[in-house]
This record gives sequence, structure tokens and C-alpha cells, in this order.
Amino acid sequence: AWLCPKLITTRKTTTCCFVRINKEDVTCQLACCAYVLIVTAIYWVSEAVPLGAAALVPAFLYPLFGVLKSSEVAAEYCKDTTLLLMGVICLAASIEKWNLHKRIALRMVMIAGAKPGMLVLGFMCCTVFLSMWLSNTSTTAMVMPIAEAVLQQLICTGLADGHLDSETAEAPEDDSDKEENLDKNQLELLYRNDRRDSQYPTKRDHMICKCLSLSITYAATIGGLITITGTSTNLIFAEQFNTRYPDAKVINFGTWFIFSFPIAIIMLVLTWLWLHFLFLGCNFRETCSLSKKRKTRREMLSERRIQEEYTKLGPISYPEVVTGVFFILMTLLWFTREPGFVPGWTSLFEKKGYRTDATVSVLLGFLLFLIPARRPFSSSASSSSSFRNTDNESHDPLAPMITWKDFQRLMPWEIVILVGGGYALAAGCKVSGLSVWIGRQLEPMSGLPPWAVTLLACLLVSAVTEFASNPATLTVFLPILSALSETLQINPLHTLIPSTMCVSFGVMLPVGNPPNAIVFSYGHVKISDMVKAGFGVNLIGVAVVMLAITTWGVPLFNLSEFPAWAVARNVTGSL
Repeated sequence: AWLCPKLITTRKTTTCCFVRINKEDVTCQLACCAYVLIVTAIYWVSEAVPLGAAALVPAFLYPLFGVLKSSEVAAEYCKDTTLLLMGVICLAASIEKWNLHKRIALRMVMIAGAKPGMLVLGFMCCTVFLSMWLSNTSTTAMVMPIAEAVLQQLICTGLADGHLDSETAEAPEDDSDKEENLDKNQLELLYRNDRRDSQYPTKRDHMICKCLSLSITYAATIGGLITITGTSTNLIFAEQFNTRYPDAKVINFGTWFIFSFPIAIIMLVLTWLWLHFLFLGCNFRETCSLSKKRKTRREMLSERRIQEEYTKLGPISYPEVVTGVFFILMTLLWFTREPGFVPGWTSLFEKKGYRTDATVSVLLGFLLFLIPARRPFSSSASSSSSFRNTDNESHDPLAPMITWKDFQRLMPWEIVILVGGGYALAAGCKVSGLSVWIGRQLEPMSGLPPWAVTLLACLLVSAVTEFASNPATLTVFLPILSALSETLQINPLHTLIPSTMCVSFGVMLPVGNPPNAIVFSYGHVKISDMVKAGFGVNLIGVAVVMLAITTWGVPLFNLSEFPAWAVARNVTGSL
């Protein structure tokens, strides 16, 4: 047995009492917590049961083993980030319901043009933008059908005329007669059929299909890095970090955006160059020219196809305007809440710390259930276009922007439970002292410089996430890396932020993340193509993240010293 001092402070006196603790009980609690962590991690990595179901393991094992009370575990499954995600999903439901995402994507592609290089860059830009606010999976599922329609146009035109690659035109009118001679039945059949092998007119057409398909899944991953709500892994990091270090006050929407936006821009350009080199070659003058005189007939037909799709959307509707206003308003309120360099709008309130990004998100999301989708003070005839995307709501003049069914269809409840399971595991590691024990086992790494520790962490999580889900991988590694940073006296952000970003780089296999699986299902790429292209993107991502954390990340997060909030946490955990 051993004695542990515990201070009890009152208004008049401070006394010191001693609580007798059995050493075997402490060891048993550590072992029980480690057992729960290992079992949950095995379920997550193997996916023997659904991820959400595996995340419920701590909810019954911790109380059974006496690590945490059932009420304490339950409280970990609903956090501030859950409300933040719910508000964002409300906005995403409105964007998808009223086809605002399709209008944005088609408009950006129209600006870029149909030249292969510019077409790929245009789709990547619009995918990155949408993925900043929507989930990577939703963005890929939304953008890929639009890209597929363009690819089908290229393929159908090539099947109709094998010499189109060498033809050029001065104006669109020159080819109007040839276009009418296309076999309409064949064209319609190819539009409706799924992607099949040996359907490409030339090898170059196949390369264009591969390049465009892979560019969308990579752009969705890059866009998810930019905002704290872009991916579930960003939310997991933010909540676990703020829970473990409540005095830090350094991670919010603004600081994350300032750090990650340059990363995304650099990665976007380098990834585009890598895919262009891999599939289209190095002739950028041919594939990226904006001159109308250098456009082939099939490129002009593709542009016409995109224009037709955009025309089908009709004029911008009132619900689209409302959704766009809410989108801009939510972003502005997030940025100006606590910008850091100037007082934010939260300084207008007396009580501090009560309002977070989730407050803004839920407020605006709730208003979407109240605001009618029909333009006020307008006739039914003129406002009927607002309901072209709905069926059973078209006769209700007070139908809201979104309904609960719209929200429920997009709300990823499995991710919510998965994130909650991660919080529960972190709480158990903290209470039992397992995180401190793990940190002490890693003390031999104390001789390495901070950048080397960060690089090893990035490479490790990048490798593991190729075979395990991104949220599960990060949930397992965050407590370990936090304990490692505290033991080595490194600013925890120096390892946690790069690892959080690198865990999204599971881009080499279809099982790496859902966007990969969606793109792979269209049949344009093989696993060998995905591995070859993804390996380069993975290296680009790790290199850019390491560049960021060792340059502009140092002054932004004050990474050159071990912060006071981490010192306080380290001292408390060691007692």
C-alpha cells in the first residue's frame, strides 16, 4: 500500500489529508482500460462489426470494469462538436435539396472550359470548395455524376467519329451539321449505361477518364482539410484537444483556416500537376490552352453539354438565394467570433466562453426549419419554380427550406457515435492514468528533434489509415500522441495537427475512405491506378503538412516552446 496526498482547501485553512489507495487496484484499472482500448481498436481496424456499434464498447465495458460510471461514459457521447455537425448538416441538406452545389460546380467548370487539363483543374476547384462545407463523401457523390456526364459526352463523340482528336474549329457553328448526324439511340444508351470496359475510343480518352475521376476524390480530401467542420477527423481532434487541454484556447475555426488554407492551395496545385503528368503527359500547352481556335470538336461538344446541364437548372431560385446567404453568414460569424487579432462579436456579451462555433451552427440550422421556401408576397405562379425540386411539398405555401427528413437523410449518426466512442476512450485513459503510462514508455524518443517525432507520427498514421477508417485511426492515436508530446516536452499541437491532417491521406486503396470507393465504382480506374496515383498524393500531402508545421505554423500556434496549458495538464496527469 502507498499514501497519496490530497489537498483540501477551505476559506480559512488548507489541510492535507491522506487517502489510502491499493496499488493493485490502480494496476487493475490500468489493465482494464487498456483492454477496452485494444478491443475497441481491433473492432475498428478489422470492421468485424459496424464502426458505430464498435464505438459502443466503452459504454458497457467501462462501467462493468469500474473505470467510469455509466452516467460519465454517456456524457462523452454528446459533445459540442455534435451540435456543430448537426448545424452544418442542416445547411448541407439545404444546399443539396435546392441544387446549389450543382449550380456552383457547373458554373466553375464552364469558366474552366473543356480542355482536359483545365477541365480537371475546374472540377478540382469546385470539389475543394464544396468539400470545405460538406462531407467528403457527400461532395464526391454530388460532383461525380456531373463529371460522368461530361466524360460520357467525350466518349460518345469519340465513338461517333474516330478522327475528332485532330480536328479543330474556328467557331461552334462549323460543326452543327455533324453533330446532328450522331446516332441518337447509341448516344442515349451510352448516357444511361454504367461504365464498362473497352468502351473508350482511344487510350487517351481512357487516361482523361482516369485523371478526372481520381482528381475528384483527391480534391474532396484536400477540401476537407481547410475547415474544422470539413471532415469528421477534424472534429474529433478539436473536441479531444479542447477536452484534454481546456486552458489552451488556440483551436477555433479561424486559426485552423489560416493554417490549413495555404496547405490546401499548395496541395491542389501539386496534385493537379502530378495527375496531369501521370495520365496526360507534360504537354500543358495542348491540354490547358484557353484559345477557342485550339479547341477540338469534341471539346466544344462537351462545353455545349455542360451549358445544357446548367440551362436545365433555370434561373437562380429564391431558396438558392436564402441558402447562399446562410452559407456566407455562417462563415462570417465563425470567422469573427474570436479572430484573435481583434475582439470578436462574443466580446459584446458579459459572460465569456458560453458561445462557440456550435452556437452559430445550430442557430442558423434551426432557422432553416422555420423560413418558408416560397418567396414572401409573391403570386403562386411566379414562385412555383422554387419547388421544382420537391414533390409532396409543392402545394404547401408554408413549407420550410428543409424538413426533418431532409436533415435525417444526410445526418451521419454513425460518425456521431464513433466520435463519442473516441471521447469515452480518451476519458477512460485520463481517469485510469493509462495515457500517462503510455507516455512514460515512449521516453526513449526524447533524443529526437520535434520535427522528426512529427514526421514519424505522420508516416505512421498515413500508413495505418490506408487499411482502417480515418476516424478510428485518429481516435486511437490521439491519446498516444498527446502523452508522447507531454513526455518529450513538445507542444502537443506540433504532433497532433499534422497527424490529424495526414490521417485523411488514405487515398491509395478503394477501402481507404468512402470517396475512393465511390470513384472506383464508376469503373474508370483500376486498383493499380489508384495505388500509383495515391502514393504520389500521399507523399505530397505529408511533405506539405511538414512544411506548414515547421514554417507558418510556428508563429501561429507558438510551437517553439512547451506551453503553460500543456505544463498544467502534464503536472496534473502525473499526480
